[in-house]
Amino acid sequence: MLPFLLVSTRPEDVIAAEEHETFCRFSGLDPDQLHQIRLEQGEEATRELAAVDLSRYSGVFVGGSPFNTSHPQAEKTATQVRVELSLGELLDRVMAQQIPFFGACYGVGTLGVHQGGVVDGTYGEDVGAIEVTVTDDGAQDPLLADLPRTFHAYVGHKEAIRDLPPGAVLLATGINCPAQMFRVGPSAYATQFHPELDAPALISRIEAYKHHGYFRVEDAEAVKQQVTDGPKVEVPSQLLSAFVRVFAK
Repeated sequence: MLPFLLVSTRPEDVIAAEEHETFCRFSGLDPDQLHQIRLEQGEEATRELAAVDLSRYSGVFVGGSPFNTSHPQAEKTATQVRVELSLGELLDRVMAQQIPFFGACYGVGTLGVHQGGVVDGTYGEDVGAIEVTVTDDGAQDPLLADLPRTFHAYVGHKEAIRDLPPGAVLLATGINCPAQMFRVGPSAYATQFHPELDAPALISRIEAYKHHGYFRVEDAEAVKQQVTDGPKVEVPSQLLSAFVRVFAK
């Protein structure tokens, strides 16, 4: 089987390593079957991604990010601008070659904007578990066909898709954020929720990003406790194993 590619943009070494571990664990891939490029690390990573021969991979994952696509361009750091340009060039190739793609959370911003959707702060959601409902189209999709029509998933985001890209298929929705999962074309997916997170991984993110404005710093421990006491989140990770099962080659 050809390996998969994981593009990460998290500057924290521990969180980036955890992201690789959870993507491997929930997709069923061995670590050497998931090649990680940490795009935030500099020009060398940008060049590495640009030189990747996508035909040598079964598919591409993009993980979450502290970056927000909808921030005014003048407020973005040089690193974010470079990352976004690099991801845009990657998506040019992914879509042209119909390479299977799965973007988690930040993937909504990257894939959504690349394909002409509108991403802004209208449908941001607090950190925690929400109920996701699979649409009729979603129930026919091979990634969701074996999942229940409703399930809990972890979210925590300041921006979201307000208007889907032209031709995109809405696969799952939520009460406070209408677009929780969509597909563009035959094999490019994005979820607003995090299928790669379990409770310990989310708690780790809460600690790492407690100064990033997702909640008040003094509320961090309470947010962690809400995750611990909240609904069990077990279904979304099956999307990653389904993606591998459907698109591995």
